[in-house]
Amino acid sequence: MSSPFLLFLSSLFLSFLSLYLSQQPPKGYLIDCGATVKSVIEGREWLPDNGFIFAGTSKNLTAPDLGPALSTVRSFPLQNNLRRKFCYVARVFRGARYLIRTTYYYGQVNGLNVPSPPVFDQIVDGTFWSMVNTTDDYQKGLPSYYEGVFEAKGSRMSVCIASNTYTESDPFISSLEMLILGDSLYNTTNFDSHALNLVARHSFGHSGSIISYPDDQFDRYWKPYEENVSVIASNKTPPVTGFWNMPPSKVFERAFSTAQLEPLEFRWPPLSLPNSTYYIALYFADNSDSMLPSSRVLNIHINDVRYCLNLNVTSEGAAVFATRWPLRGRTKLTLSSAVNSNSPLINGGEIFDVLRLGGRTLTRDVRALEEMKMSLWNPPLDWNGDPCLPLNYTWTGVTCSEGERIRVIALNLTSMGLSGSLSPSIANLTALSGIWLGNNNFSGIIPDLSSLKLLEILHLEDNQLNGRIPSSLGDIGRLRELFLQNNNLTGRIPDSLVGRPGLDVRTSGNQFLSSPPS
Repeated sequence: MSSPFLLFLSSLFLSFLSLYLSQQPPKGYLIDCGATVKSVIEGREWLPDNGFIFAGTSKNLTAPDLGPALSTVRSFPLQNNLRRKFCYVARVFRGARYLIRTTYYYGQVNGLNVPSPPVFDQIVDGTFWSMVNTTDDYQKGLPSYYEGVFEAKGSRMSVCIASNTYTESDPFISSLEMLILGDSLYNTTNFDSHALNLVARHSFGHSGSIISYPDDQFDRYWKPYEENVSVIASNKTPPVTGFWNMPPSKVFERAFSTAQLEPLEFRWPPLSLPNSTYYIALYFADNSDSMLPSSRVLNIHINDVRYCLNLNVTSEGAAVFATRWPLRGRTKLTLSSAVNSNSPLINGGEIFDVLRLGGRTLTRDVRALEEMKMSLWNPPLDWNGDPCLPLNYTWTGVTCSEGERIRVIALNLTSMGLSGSLSPSIANLTALSGIWLGNNNFSGIIPDLSSLKLLEILHLEDNQLNGRIPSSLGDIGRLRELFLQNNNLTGRIPDSLVGRPGLDVRTSGNQFLSSPPS
């Protein structure tokens, strides 16, 4: 592996990290999905989810001995096997890096006749995050959690639950955590174009419960990991405030090691990996209790490929990481001692799949659709999150372009029983070629749409629109279908629309509409 992909550093550097010594408890949101009131769990406030999402159904689980954040879920309807997403939307700090963790415990929320949990997708903004399959954990009576690191690209961030072709019953979620990470964490990743999806994070040799907050000030989960290798303990830990990625000091209380000088070799992570590129970080500290100086210099290989040579591990610790390491299948980690060095050891490790971001819909189009949504009394339930992305999960009735610049090119909400007014913001969707809003209950006036220079089709028939037909519709040179029949429109048909070649204008059923001039 070529050296540009690998960097390593010892613990006491980057003095600016000392700013985190006085950091408050994790900032962000702890959301108890399906709950209706706030609760305090282990000294931290959890919020009900009704301020973050407006779709789905809150349900209580009846399984015994559930933790407080697992006793309720929010369930989302699976209708006609449509691929729809339902999004939690939270205000965030633009440019901040967030740890996002979703937790799932099925509890047969879909009924006793559906014993297995559904399989579905989860999405952050416009990026496919991962498939959610909790079956194995649920059979063991355990919840499943997924964790990723994403940078906020705007003032709001969405986390979405979405059915896919494998989904056979209603998707659900138990809890959602969105916590700000320190700027130094994982900062060799280009978060402008990528995100991190956690594969495994382990404290080697630790046999207790998961290490989390308050031991980890960022509330990352460090799972215990035991192998058929020697475990050594230490009564002292390094000053982790200077560590890259700042693992909790409790991780350094135990380590995998060997009694002799033979290599330390074990499988990690414990699952087979899909073919991808990975961020890998390993953490070490010489926890010898001897007062004598020790020398522990390690050579590290992954699947027999050189990862790092001559890593000097002291009592102050060391971290080594690779930002883009290709892997597939089972993975073997081998640590060997350099000449005249003490036996190898390792305390902790993290591995993330490096995700390429899926892009974003043009901000102007997003804002226009959000304003349109606010003008509706009963907008489609999936009108949250990114309107166009991922491509398989566009909003109901929305068609989008492809390529680098994602635009909304058509709206088709025909016969959806929608009520409300036509927002003037529609005029900001300047890539629209077609608007189909017929057979609904829209009322109010038709806004000025003359800015829609690409518009070819405008169907507003069978509504309750009133007022005059805007003469500005005649300024849309490409318009070839204008259906306005069966509304409550008044006044005259504008001269600019009468007898225009290539334009089909239909206005019947507007009882007070005067005849065009002869």
